[in-house]
Amino acid sequence: MSAPERDDETRAPDEYEVTLALHGAIVGLAGGIVTIVWALTGAGYFWPMWVWLGLFVTLGVHMLGRHLIEALEGRMRPLDVHAEVTAFVVGLQVVLWAMAGGGYFWPIWPLVGFGTLLGVHALVVNKGLLPTLRERQLTERVDQLTRTRRGALDVQAAELRRIERDLHDGAQARLVALSMQLGRAEERLEDQPEVAELVRAARGEAGAAIKELRDLARGIAPPVLADRGLVAAVESLGQRSAVPVAVDARLDRRLPPVVETAAYFVVAEALTNVAKHAPSASARVTLAERDGTLVVEVVDDGSGGAVVGDAVRAGGGSTGLLGLRNRVEAIDGSLRVTSPDGVGTAIRAELPCA
Repeated sequence: MSAPERDDETRAPDEYEVTLALHGAIVGLAGGIVTIVWALTGAGYFWPMWVWLGLFVTLGVHMLGRHLIEALEGRMRPLDVHAEVTAFVVGLQVVLWAMAGGGYFWPIWPLVGFGTLLGVHALVVNKGLLPTLRERQLTERVDQLTRTRRGALDVQAAELRRIERDLHDGAQARLVALSMQLGRAEERLEDQPEVAELVRAARGEAGAAIKELRDLARGIAPPVLADRGLVAAVESLGQRSAVPVAVDARLDRRLPPVVETAAYFVVAEALTNVAKHAPSASARVTLAERDGTLVVEVVDDGSGGAVVGDAVRAGGGSTGLLGLRNRVEAIDGSLRVTSPDGVGTAIRAELPCA
């Protein structure tokens, strides 16, 4: 015998099984007692059948109540419980009709009524006209996860901007001060050329560290984006770009930090690709908010030919658009790349910002 089979056979009964067994024992004991009383009092009309009926009704209600709880907990279909209740009620009425001596079969009318209700319920469920309890639970769970994910992204964006500000105002400022002090020390060591050369080299390293730190801070969250907003940050990108860039921005308000950051990096990556793969081309950046969605478009007049797949390739080199797509989709946005040969490349990102 396998281990799972042994586990099934030795599984302890749950609380419901124990109470149901106890209830059944009480029904059998009570019914047996009244039957013995009937037999000892001379038999005759079998009146204990009404006692038995009442006892079995309580047992049936016990079982139906358990199934109703399972349906509310999502472990049983409501349609199955409805069918069991219908069968129980109609069956009880048929038994009452038979115990009362038969005659006109009046249970036909409750049977038609309850059967019609059950049929309508089955039609609604099978046609998907009403969501099941499980579907409603899943919908509520998805809504909750969407809200918590957006909150986590907002916290992450705020934390990245704080880190950028700390780097700018803390470590970068200290390195600038260090570089200035090394410059003054170098001026005082003109009579010691070997020492002056060492100080000059240290000053060069400090300058390189400042440049790397600025690039790192700009990659985390550009200061102009946090201070002046998305429009100013994109215009700054256009001014620093190696290719001519025209910016058309129509935004009347500041957007959530996580949306501004995603939009900024979409533009930055797109302009970097243009400069790298089509250096003789020009580009146009458009920012607009439409119906609670930020639309970001970067269009160039290069040679086109970008291929969208697991990664995007343009002009023979792979780009970072896959990472951008992940960043955009993390806030329920979408990224589309259109790049016919000889026409140019258009990158369009839609970011919800309501």
